[in-house]
Amino acid sequence: MNEKEIILNAMKKAGEPLSAGKVAELTGLDRKIVDKTFAELKAEGAIISPVRCKWEPASK
Repeated sequence: MNEKEIILNAMKKAGEPLSAGKVAELTGLDRKIVDKTFAELKAEGAIISPVRCKWEPASK
């Protein structure tokens, strides 16, 4: 599983918008990797921000 899949799975399991720090905590990934992957996911339209500084998968 790559970082994108790990992050999206963690976000779906949480069932609520998460900050990058919380995603890093839940997945065990380094915060820098989470930030980089978030940028890629945002560009692809795979995640959206319903609340400032928190993100969730675009398709639930």
